[in-house]
Amino acid sequence: MTAPPPDQAARRAGIRSYVVRAGRMGSGQVRALAELAPRYVLPFEPRPADFSETFGRKAPHIVEIGFGMGDATAQIAQARPELDFIGIEVHPPGVGALLQRIEERALSNLRIFQHDAVEVLEQMVAPASLAGVHVFFPDPWHKKRHHKRRLIQAPFVALLASRIAPGGYLHCATDWQPYAEQMLAVLSAEPGLRNRFDGYAPRPDYRPLTKFENRGLKLGHGVWDLVFERRDAASPVNPPRSPSPSAR
Repeated sequence: MTAPPPDQAARRAGIRSYVVRAGRMGSGQVRALAELAPRYVLPFEPRPADFSETFGRKAPHIVEIGFGMGDATAQIAQARPELDFIGIEVHPPGVGALLQRIEERALSNLRIFQHDAVEVLEQMVAPASLAGVHVFFPDPWHKKRHHKRRLIQAPFVALLASRIAPGGYLHCATDWQPYAEQMLAVLSAEPGLRNRFDGYAPRPDYRPLTKFENRGLKLGHGVWDLVFERRDAASPVNPPRSPSPSAR
């Protein structure tokens, strides 16, 4: 029996990239949503998007899923002006905060979807079109009965792999060791991906340290980065990887 395409598999598995939570919004975030969203928040449409037209140029496209309050997203976009970034986040306070940063830093290479990432990837992102995907510090869902809610699971990773161009990368980061172990196992099992490192990766220079990460490192808490790349059809299967993360 032929396996379903990654987008259909994701739908059958009931994947959602978020859980709705209430959040307070400051007056600046409210203003940013009202005044800046028409320029920088892209409407969801159930058809493939032309991101080169969106940005007015041809450049590699990087998607970030769940950017939180957007500080790292804005820093990366400012430091890498040769790339175009597409952030996906559903929570209004985070979207408003990133819109403020886009205005403050005059970022022309960053746009936002305020929509479920699964639907955006399935319906608006063409297969093998992305240079990279960032998933930084997704909710670890610490309790065992909630592990099924974790974002990094096989059907979603298959969907991500299908949208990344050969040679493009998937970069995940977490500060929760059990989730890091699950991420490594799931990513290593995806036949469309190859680990760029032997197990966990050193933090790439482009990912800034968050204030929570800085605080945790001072207390001896670990952070784990994983960087995998999209293999081409002729590439060999991943070799076995070390299952034991080392905190940095």
